[in-house]
Amino acid sequence: MSKTKKKIQKGDYGYIKSQQKKRTLYTILAFIAPLLVFFTGLYIHRTRNTVFTVVAACLPACKFAVGMIMMYMQKPMKQEDYEQIEKHKKGLTCSYELVISAYEKQSFVDSIAVCGNTVVGYTSRTKTDTAFVEKHIQDILYVSVKIFTRLNDYTTRLDSMWEHRESLEKDIKFRPDPSEPELTRNGKIMRVIQAISL
Repeated sequence: MSKTKKKIQKGDYGYIKSQQKKRTLYTILAFIAPLLVFFTGLYIHRTRNTVFTVVAACLPACKFAVGMIMMYMQKPMKQEDYEQIEKHKKGLTCSYELVISAYEKQSFVDSIAVCGNTVVGYTSRTKTDTAFVEKHIQDILYVSVKIFTRLNDYTTRLDSMWEHRESLEKDIKFRPDPSEPELTRNGKIMRVIQAISL
């Protein structure tokens, strides 16, 4: 019996490493055709001042290269932090390794959890502007947001959210989408957060 490998999606642990490999491969493949055309023209005409140079425009490949560089600028979260969070998240909707992007800046958040109108996150990066990330998410979702810089504070808050989940989700009206009836309100909020992430 063979085990099938689960595709790592945005919000899963290991997403950054997976995207680094995937985007490197796409970039290499995207550069093959234009370079082949360019060198063919160079070989045939012995000069680069030909139509082959124009045809070999590398814009799509450069787009892939930018995406690859953006992913290599991010460091994945630590395995120990992931394991610690997993012990405390219980049934909460949780995502990992998100690079929250805005026009002004990008901010790495190791983990984000959602319960009702409460969103909490943890970042291990000292340079992350937590106030900016909180305001950015609040402006989009109109929910309460707190980003922690200490793992212990974050896991304590996860335990508290799980313990008080009924009161956090009380009086929230939500009508499931008929096309995705299994998607909860917390899942929809997480999907929006993932949509504003790299």
